[in-house]
Amino acid sequence: MNNIEDFLNAKLKERADHLSLRKLSKHFPPIDFCSNDYLGFAKSEELKELISANIANLATYKNGSGGSRLLSGNTAEIEETEAFIAKFHEADSGLIFNSGYDANLGLLSCIPQRGDTIITDELIHASLIDGCRLSHATRLKFGHNDVNELEAKLKVSKGNVFVVVESVYSMDGDLAPLKEIASLCEKYNANLIVDEAHATGIFGDLGKGLVIQNQLEGQVFARIVTFGKAMGTHGAIVLGSKSLRHYLINFARSFIYTTAAPIHNIMAVKSAYQILPKLDSNQIHQKIQLFRRLIEENNIQSLPSMSAIQGIVFSSNDETKKAAAYLQGEGFDVRAILSPTVPMGKERLRICLHTFNTDEEIILLVQHLKTLQRNG
Repeated sequence: MNNIEDFLNAKLKERADHLSLRKLSKHFPPIDFCSNDYLGFAKSEELKELISANIANLATYKNGSGGSRLLSGNTAEIEETEAFIAKFHEADSGLIFNSGYDANLGLLSCIPQRGDTIITDELIHASLIDGCRLSHATRLKFGHNDVNELEAKLKVSKGNVFVVVESVYSMDGDLAPLKEIASLCEKYNANLIVDEAHATGIFGDLGKGLVIQNQLEGQVFARIVTFGKAMGTHGAIVLGSKSLRHYLINFARSFIYTTAAPIHNIMAVKSAYQILPKLDSNQIHQKIQLFRRLIEENNIQSLPSMSAIQGIVFSSNDETKKAAAYLQGEGFDVRAILSPTVPMGKERLRICLHTFNTDEEIILLVQHLKTLQRNG
């Protein structure tokens, strides 16, 4: 026991020495520029009321599902919700997972086989990386959004080939060149997998995502749509063909061997999708445009992004943590993203914009960022 305790404490000390030790916090400054609740659904009273109404309309329901989907946890309401969401995103079929992590892990761990090749953007999410690690396929990486390097990797790939990207990158906020990537996949007979976690609700007609916005739904093998960001609830769905859905039911371990989500969660997701088409789709983009204009006018160094995720870059963990602490002291919930989550030297404040952020709050935040830059 002592040896393993020594190991744990040594690894924790190593993180602490590099100022990258993670801790849970119960402190949330009042002005939210941190959460992924881009449309305000997580705190929406309208959504709460609709969830309650949809649950009340059920003839009967259980507090918990009581088992996996393949045992006692499946219901007509879950399958109806899957079909409803798939139709919304113009997909043939969909399968709900308990989280985006489960969806990515299950999808990538069970389809690529030994002798196949997975080619990923170097900045894909940890859940996608873990899914690749659990498969027996060879994984190759290409430079972020570098279609020339992607093509070079496609030329040497073997077996069934899968290209994995995010449509909006969670730490940088920039967009993948989906049209060019889809064209290369078609040229080299590769299967394109797109994680739409941070595009859902923000881009595309009615918030259907960037695959739809680029009219690529017929060229994408699988899309992962998560419900815990703009949709304000929890869970995820893998969208694709009916064969893909049936395959995942049979082979995706993160689907097969987990207790199904309770009906309350399913009704929450369905309710969010019922509200989404009623929103003013320009509102979040107006907030993004205001923020971009202000930081450019003030010459504040930022990552290029037209999404709700904005990155203000610093040069070290220490500098970034001090900047976050200053903003939090001024009432802004802004968090530092540190190495090793992002590469060393590219630590940043990750600022998330929301429809509920007022123009005055955005203006004041930028003024404080200007102060940080002046004093840095």
